[in-house]
Amino acid sequence: MDLFMVLCLLSLLYAFSCICRMVLQWRDQGCYMLAYECYRAPEDRKLDTESCAKIVLRNKNLGLEEYRFLLKTIVSSGLGEETYGPPNVVEGREECPTMADADFETNEVIFDTLDKLFARTGVSPSEVDILVVNVSLFSPSPSLTARIINRYKMRENIKAFNLAGMGCSASLIAIDIVQRLFKTYKEAFAIVVSTESMGPHWYRGKEKSMLLSNCLFRAGGCSMLFTNNRALKHRAILRLKYLFRTHLGSNDEAYECCTQVEDERGYLGFRLTKSLTKAAAQAFTINLRVLVPKVLPLKELLRYLIVAIQQTKTSSQELEAVGLHLNFKAGVDHFCIHPGGRAVIDGVGKGLRLNEYDLEPARMALHRFGNTSAGGLWYVLGYMEAKKRLKKGDRILMISFGAGFKCNNCLWEVMRDLDGGNVWKDCIDSYPPKTGLVNPFVDKYSWINDEYLSFVRVLDL
Repeated sequence: MDLFMVLCLLSLLYAFSCICRMVLQWRDQGCYMLAYECYRAPEDRKLDTESCAKIVLRNKNLGLEEYRFLLKTIVSSGLGEETYGPPNVVEGREECPTMADADFETNEVIFDTLDKLFARTGVSPSEVDILVVNVSLFSPSPSLTARIINRYKMRENIKAFNLAGMGCSASLIAIDIVQRLFKTYKEAFAIVVSTESMGPHWYRGKEKSMLLSNCLFRAGGCSMLFTNNRALKHRAILRLKYLFRTHLGSNDEAYECCTQVEDERGYLGFRLTKSLTKAAAQAFTINLRVLVPKVLPLKELLRYLIVAIQQTKTSSQELEAVGLHLNFKAGVDHFCIHPGGRAVIDGVGKGLRLNEYDLEPARMALHRFGNTSAGGLWYVLGYMEAKKRLKKGDRILMISFGAGFKCNNCLWEVMRDLDGGNVWKDCIDSYPPKTGLVNPFVDKYSWINDEYLSFVRVLDL
């Protein structure tokens, strides 16, 4: 009998120790953001109306029809007068880009943001355990992660990952890798770097679907520092609660809606088709089916069940219909939408029934910095912080779309009131502009649409 009691007691102690170990492991699997640094290029690289016009006119492959298309696109793009262009494009060398141009552009963004990140946090590069870099269109050898490790003399046992070809949603993919690695490596520091190589991939042809990228994409990027060390929780600004990824690569139409290709004359560029919004709606809908039950309260969940049945019957493929009848504000305080273009922001806004206050950060980030690819979300977050919107306990929903086709969303919890000394600090008081988002191209170049120009040669203009 005594032996039986001893065995029972040992079994209970073992079970208790297992439960304690599981609880401790769960507690150590948090993903906290300590800081982030967005890149802002030198002032002489701003692409105002005159600079954009000069770049467009340098392309001798364009005709009057293409000029009219570009005018219409630029006016409706949502970009302002202060976005930044790649160095070689601003200097007029887009016709013959070199690898040195790609090196210079990426190095400038990566090292500028990392230098500031290490200085702000006091974390030494030698303390970093995990490094994830994502640049979709530039993948040199040695890799960009190796370049960073060499520059900052990081440890030999650092876990380094170099992501390429992931598009505008790559930043959240990198964070997903970090949070998964945090389940294995305890009390670790992780760095994520998100940027893009725009200059060497500036399109120089005349295909309309490929000219769109020149109108939207601009230079930018961001570096972020994460940890799963609970002892540093008091220093964190955000805590990752959920992250969901959807990939529609098996659907041919979705796969081909956003691709890097050569046109019929051999000019390399990025083709954006009309199927993009349809693919975004499909991916977003699938993503929300996982996200909604974890974010919304019971009252909204019941409503969600009804809506899900309706959407199954109607199978709507419009981005505006994704969140029909759902009140996402019941579980989310702020919406950080990828500033990929005005159509994307408008579509998500209508789909989630958001007002202009909710969409303002994404619109202003697009207006001030343009579409900076995977780095775009952090300019939106920076705007919220600079406007002192983010308070302790608030929940932020990040929504991103990328080539493939992918939709990646995540939910953050704000760990303390944020008052923002970031990339917006010198200009935040002027946003939103009092005159609205009027594009100067309307006043300066609307004459391109005059009918009489149909009889004039483009060279005469």
